Amino acid sequence: MATEGDVPGGDRLSVKLAADCERCSGLCCVAPAFSASADFAFDKPAGLPCHHLLPSFRCDIHTHLRSDGMRGCAVYDCFGAGQQVSQVTFAGADWRAAPHLAGQMFDAFAVMRQLHELLWFLTAALSMPTSSALRHKVYLARETIEQLTVLDADSLVALDVDARRAGVGPAALDHRGARLIGASLPAADLTGANLRGALLIGADLTAADLTLADVTGADVRDTDFSGANLADSLFLTQAQLEAAKGDIRTRLPATLNRPRHWQRAY
Repeated sequence: MATEGDVPGGDRLSVKLAADCERCSGLCCVAPAFSASADFAFDKPAGLPCHHLLPSFRCDIHTHLRSDGMRGCAVYDCFGAGQQVSQVTFAGADWRAAPHLAGQMFDAFAVMRQLHELLWFLTAALSMPTSSALRHKVYLARETIEQLTVLDADSLVALDVDARRAGVGPAALDHRGARLIGASLPAADLTGANLRGALLIGADLTAADLTLADVTGADVRDTDFSGANLADSLFLTQAQLEAAKGDIRTRLPATLNRPRHWQRAY
């Protein structure tokens, strides 16, 4: 379990929380539902394999998801939940070879993905300067959540994840869930802004300063971060970057990668 010697970005949890498709049975391509939209080229009900999923559990359009209308897949991150469910919860079994386990496996994946996302946020929090007392509480919270990830399938599916999330998350913030769809905020000073769960779809944040802005769960699909400062934004994920726009001027945290589709100025 987590110890105070662990460091984000270099500890074993950073490996556990990285998706490893080679050790997963394509759960993200089967369990969730999606609808035809700007993010997906067609409808897919929950529990039905995507028609791009190969017998090997790989995707036949993985290298060109965006151009084939599957941007939603390109930005998705399971935070390592896929291999955890496949290799730990179900000990290597897969839904094709054991169809009687399929429903429970898909339900377990939905819960595990939320737990791993919580672990990712808690691990990220440990990289931030804070008091030793608060840091210790974060370590304990992370250890508690990690223990849940090794529960058996029945116990995992029965978990109230929302209650667990409330137990480790900060108090509700002023701008949580704010509707800023299409907002024009070029060069805005958003230092320390509370943007948890905010809807920033298509917003113009070019050259904006988001230093210490909390973007936990913010929907930034097509948000334009060209020239923006995201280097010290709080809880920014790779999936959010992949869903957004940006360019070579955008400042990013050292732990995240510049998306390939950002390699130009908008």
